[in-house]
Amino acid sequence: MPYQDLRAFLTALRNSGDLVDITRPIALKYDIAKALAKTSSIQGPALMFTNTGTAFPLVAGVYGNRRLALKAFEATEQTIHEKVLKGINNPIAPVDHKGAPPCQEVVLTGDAIDVTKLPVPTYSPKDGGPYITAGMVVSENPETGTPDIGNYRFQVHGPKELGVFSAPNHRFGKNIAHATAMGKQLHGAIVIGVDPLTMYSGQVQSSDSTNDWFVAGGLRGSPVELAKAVSNDMKVPAYAEIVIEFTVDTNSQKVEGPLGEYTGYYTAASPKPVAQITAITHRRGAIFQGLLTGKPITENHVLKQIPFETSLLHQLQAQFPTITDISVNSSGGVQVYLVIAMKPRYEGEARHAILAAMASNLHPKWVIAVDPDIDIRSSAEVEWAQSFRVKPSEDVFVVDRTATAPLDPYTDGAFSSSVGIDATKPFGVEFPDVAEVPGWRDFDLPEIDKR
Repeated sequence: MPYQDLRAFLTALRNSGDLVDITRPIALKYDIAKALAKTSSIQGPALMFTNTGTAFPLVAGVYGNRRLALKAFEATEQTIHEKVLKGINNPIAPVDHKGAPPCQEVVLTGDAIDVTKLPVPTYSPKDGGPYITAGMVVSENPETGTPDIGNYRFQVHGPKELGVFSAPNHRFGKNIAHATAMGKQLHGAIVIGVDPLTMYSGQVQSSDSTNDWFVAGGLRGSPVELAKAVSNDMKVPAYAEIVIEFTVDTNSQKVEGPLGEYTGYYTAASPKPVAQITAITHRRGAIFQGLLTGKPITENHVLKQIPFETSLLHQLQAQFPTITDISVNSSGGVQVYLVIAMKPRYEGEARHAILAAMASNLHPKWVIAVDPDIDIRSSAEVEWAQSFRVKPSEDVFVVDRTATAPLDPYTDGAFSSSVGIDATKPFGVEFPDVAEVPGWRDFDLPEIDKR
């Protein structure tokens, strides 16, 4: 069974030694980020900060490394893509929660609304202020009512105001633009602290017509329980820790940013729409959740990686069935650097697969195709394939004026360019055997095995 809520997952992490409680005071301004960067550097545990200077504890690092990600999916490296693909291919409809939802045990409206009472960290020295980074945003297409869930940033401007940023090609950004064109205010909710698979489902790449609650149910293998929001008609996860309901006012803008983003660079400050908070609801003893972003690799990149990889694998395998795996490298922000493992069926197929990947929603700058014998998550093995299976004049090509990845600091306006490298063995040509010592991994050598 999937974890019902964040608390169940945190219990599992604590029992396995993957969650550490920090009871001494840790400053929300910068020091939380320092602690998260340190545990991330050693592939360490998630951290629960119980002394935040507020009434709420703060947990972060929940998605801090691949080990914790696999634990959330209850999968291994060998089973993860199969499990996620099964979830994507078998969506499950949400259900209404029966009775009073836990996420509304405490309801704050009117003058009681004050988001500054939550332990919202300031992560980087040049950030424009405290940022909610682990919020799962629920919004709807204002015309069709199709719900979208995704991870977006919000800057705390004041007790009832948040700065809004969503790239225009993302569904939340499209919903804001659509509502503005219709002369409507967009209602939304920031959901903080949900079960891990619902959080991961917000990263799955899908069409604008997809009801994301079905995707979440598929990944969980059971329906998400939803409850009606307090100040609008939207549905939110019943077991969320905290829900911040809002309307987006595009006519009222304030300077938002900078923020150290997934690219590893600060995004410039600029006027952006304001979210007016209409209600805050939470569980008793609610746990706030943080998420470190910035120079790769951070928790932000780990959260995206498995859903991004499996989404793209799902899309490309329909056209190229001999693709066995895809790596969307964390060092490229889980966006601009892809490695594809495949066995070409005909000369030029690897190039076709590379071009299809370039046209995907990730907008990568670098796409490398290798044979399935290459470990695509080992930079050394990929570099080996590039070194000795590539004839640069024939196997390396550049496609100009490709779409740019969001927030890429080095692009030509709305366009970029992409490099394709076919590092598969030449098709139909006899190639030398690999000089590798067979069976060494299983060789019994107690003299060093016990070290």
